[in-house]
Amino acid sequence: MGIFPGYLYNNQYSRSLEVVVAIVKIVLEVIVVIASILLTLLILMHKGKGGGLSDMFGGGISANAGTSGVAEKNLNRLTIIVALIWVAIIVALSLMAKYKIA
Repeated sequence: MGIFPGYLYNNQYSRSLEVVVAIVKIVLEVIVVIASILLTLLILMHKGKGGGLSDMFGGGISANAGTSGVAEKNLNRLTIIVALIWVAIIVALSLMAKYKIA
């Protein structure tokens, strides 16, 4: 217990905890939006394997430019990392909504 009486300390603690949880929820939602946009761009940057949607957006041009295998592997790794972050945040936000946290 702090220097405040019990009833004041508990009330003040619960209010500050609510503010912190609300801030965390807003930050997570902003990160999900940024990760969604980044994930979309990363997926569109992948080299097309032929005749797909990526060819319509210029995938054929990048295939002729000769991208290296290392760049494609790094792009795959980055896409997987961003996708895992996106999934983890979506799960966290859904658990917060299920248990009515914030």
